[in-house]
Amino acid sequence: MFAFLVELMTVDQYLPLLGLLILGALFASGSFVASALLAPHKRPSDAKLAPYECGIVPEFEPPQRFPVRFYLVAMIFVIFDIEIVFMYPFAVVFRQLGSFGLIEVLLFSVVVFGALIFLVSEGALSWGPVKILTRGTPARTSESTINRISADRAA
Repeated sequence: MFAFLVELMTVDQYLPLLGLLILGALFASGSFVASALLAPHKRPSDAKLAPYECGIVPEFEPPQRFPVRFYLVAMIFVIFDIEIVFMYPFAVVFRQLGSFGLIEVLLFSVVVFGALIFLVSEGALSWGPVKILTRGTPARTSESTINRISADRAA
């Protein structure tokens, strides 16, 4: 009998969790039902689906894919967001962790900095047009002109 009461007491601790689970399921199913009942059932016309730009009819379709640079900037944001999330607990208990904690945070920071270096080398922060570097011509001198003319005559 006592074992049954102890088991019943441990189950009582999970009743609030069960209540929240049921409440969440009711809210989710209620949202789907309300959406099905309140949503319009007609298909929109082509005019409603077309993009609207100040009354101007679009001449070409917009690009369907985002450029890779967009995702690289998103990666930078996520990387530094995660770093900040891990730095707060370290800042709270840094004296208790001692040298082990300092070494771990330095190692973590090196990895994050390496990710930043990789993203910058991939061009994540260059938003301008792509620059194509060409080899510059040397300054014109009398010697370069003589060399060029003698090369043209030999050919």
